[in-house]
Formats: sequence, C-alpha cells, structure tokens
Amino acid sequence: MTNLQTKNQLNEEYKNIKYILTSTMRSKLILAMYNCSRNLEELRNDLNKPSATILHGLKELETENLVKKVQKKYQLTSNGFLLATNMIKLIENWSAINNNTEFWDNHDLTCIPKELLKNMHLLKDANYITSTTSDLSNAFNKYIDLISNSIELKIIMPIYSENHFKHIIELLNNNKLKYIELVISEEILKAIKINGTFRKYLLENKKVKIICVKENLKLFLTYSHDFMSLTLFFKDGHYDDSQMLIGKSTNSLKWASEVYSIYRR
Repeated sequence: MTNLQTKNQLNEEYKNIKYILTSTMRSKLILAMYNCSRNLEELRNDLNKPSATILHGLKELETENLVKKVQKKYQLTSNGFLLATNMIKLIENWSAINNNTEFWDNHDLTCIPKELLKNMHLLKDANYITSTTSDLSNAFNKYIDLISNSIELKIIMPIYSENHFKHIIELLNNNKLKYIELVISEEILKAIKINGTFRKYLLENKKVKIICVKENLKLFLTYSHDFMSLTLFFKDGHYDDSQMLIGKSTNSLKWASEVYSIYRR
C-alpha cells in the first residue's frame, strides 16, 4: 500500500470515528452495549435520557451498521464491536498519558516503537517518580531498591554509568542477582572493556549476557518478574536521570517486555 493510499484510508477511518466521537449520545450508546445487549428501558436508565433521544441515536447507529435490533434488544454489530473496542483503547491511552503528563511531555518519545505508543493504556497504572531539589537522588535510589530485590533483570541501557554498573556487580557478587541481560551500544561496550573491573564482572561473568546494538539507544528500560522502570532523554538529547516511570501491574510488565523484545532483536 502506498503512502497516498494509507493516508486516504486513514482519512476515511477518521470520518467514521469522528461521526461517533462528536456525538456524546452515539458514543455512550456504543459503550453501553459493549458487553451485552440492552433493551430500551435499560439504556434509558443507564444513560438517564428520554426514550426519544435514545431511539434517535440508535436509529443513526443502525443506519451506519453499528447497531442492530434483535427481538426487543439492541446489540452491536461486528463493526460496532470493533469500533467500541478501539474507542475504549483510545480512552485508556488518553487516561494513561494524562496520569503522567509531565513525564511524557518532558521527554523525547521517538525511541519508543510506534506499535507500543499505540498501547500506552498498558501503563495506565504506572507511577511517576521524580527527584527534588532536596533529594536529587530520589529516582536513582528508588531504582536501586527495585533491582536489589530482583533475581533476574533485563535492561536496555543507553548510558555508560559507573554507579549503575557497580550496583549490578554488587548484586551479582552477593548472589542476589542470578541472571541479567544488558542491551547496550557498541560505544558502551568499548568503555566496559577498558575498565578492568567491569570487564571481569560483566563481560566474563556467566550470569551476564551482553547484547550489543549498533545504534545509539535513547531509552533506559529495566524489567523483571515484578516491576518495570523507564527513564528517557530530554528533547534536546540529554539523558534525564531525575524522572522515572515505574509499573508493577501485569499490563506494565507486558508493555516493557514487548519494548525489550523489539530492541533485543
């Protein structure tokens, strides 16, 4: 499909979505029937609107093949169900962004794969952590607390940080950390080789697997079986270690796993 065809298709889809989203009644009706069919009385009670208003909205949706009437109940067609699913996803994505607006607004998001940007709703329960003028190491200390309780770690590390490497080595030597994968750039790998301690305890350690990529990395992602953390770069290209997103839900871990898998490949 050419770019022009894709653009035309998106424009057509936008018209369909706009038709629903620009009407509060049409949107509410679609969502009200998402999980089950409803009769007129149930819809009237749910939406607290008169029958005439609801019937008018239902008629519009039936015309667009989004709703059908089966006996005395209204239900979504297959098209309506798909539309409702994507509406819910859009609402959840928007909610996830709003929950941590400051974090997303401050940083360069081009490093996040587009398919994962579409699934931001998976991070709706993540918490935003920031350092303050009175505690400049708040985010870093929180990160160290998290990895200190992990048996396995998978990390995309875009920076050469002696502090991070020293803590990781300490956990490995104390046998708290049983296995770690590090996705790093060629530049960082060269720096590790120069440092005798890091070379010995990271490159020559059977509990450590190094995955080297050619491009410069622009996100710091860590995840284990019970948490994920994300730090990013400012839009001017400088790394920001003062703000962090932490998630512990199944959805957050799923999002982190998918990002990691893409970079690992």
